[in-house]
Amino acid sequence: MNKSQPTEWHNRPQPLYQKVKRHILNQIQNGRLKPEARIPSENELVNTLNVSRMTVNRALRELSAEGVVVRVQGVGTFVSSPKPQSALLEIVSIADEIKRQGGTHSSAVHLLRSEPAAKTIAGKIGIAPGDKVFHALLVHFDRDLPVQLADRYVNPAAAPAFLQQDFTRMTPSEYLMKVSPITEVDHVIEAVLPDKTARSLLKLKKSDPCLVLHRTIWTGDIVATHNRLVYPGSRFRLGGRFKPGSVYPQTGVNRAV
Repeated sequence: MNKSQPTEWHNRPQPLYQKVKRHILNQIQNGRLKPEARIPSENELVNTLNVSRMTVNRALRELSAEGVVVRVQGVGTFVSSPKPQSALLEIVSIADEIKRQGGTHSSAVHLLRSEPAAKTIAGKIGIAPGDKVFHALLVHFDRDLPVQLADRYVNPAAAPAFLQQDFTRMTPSEYLMKVSPITEVDHVIEAVLPDKTARSLLKLKKSDPCLVLHRTIWTGDIVATHNRLVYPGSRFRLGGRFKPGSVYPQTGVNRAV
């Protein structure tokens, strides 16, 4: 037995990848690896535990599938923290959702422009194909970990000054909350594998499952926004609580989008 291997290696026989998992779990349980801490790299674990890279990779894959760790392609592997929960029936800002879970929100704007509405988008917004529509593409982070890709189309009639806003300082939802009160909401949720854009911006692999929330919001008689919100399944969850007969909460929070 290699002297560098931890003491749990001397316990009853079990597959090496299980022992690697137990080693990492022990580090988490005894507080040496705290939530969101980066765990040692595969190479470091190979050298420390004197096992093969294949063994370490299997252990990390299983811990990731169990939600114990989060693997971010090109960045590293991190101890999971309690998942932020996105409100499903209440309409609230992603920044508020993250902050109320004790996280730290930031965002990156990848697209903010006026463009002619494609036929599919025009139908969802209720305008003619080729009419002007505002298009925003943002990634929202919790402690620098990407947790939401927000692909948003905004009706200029609902928010004429939308493109003039600084959405690194204020989320689109917080701005639209001020200028476009909600009168009706439609939600559709599906489970998908990430497309090329989501994989790149959310740092995902092809096999990583995602939840997609399609959200259309009306203000008065017009559609204010149509949104496609992509959440990595391992880093975020959707949830809500409501009373039968009251699908759309009649509280102040339903003014955010």
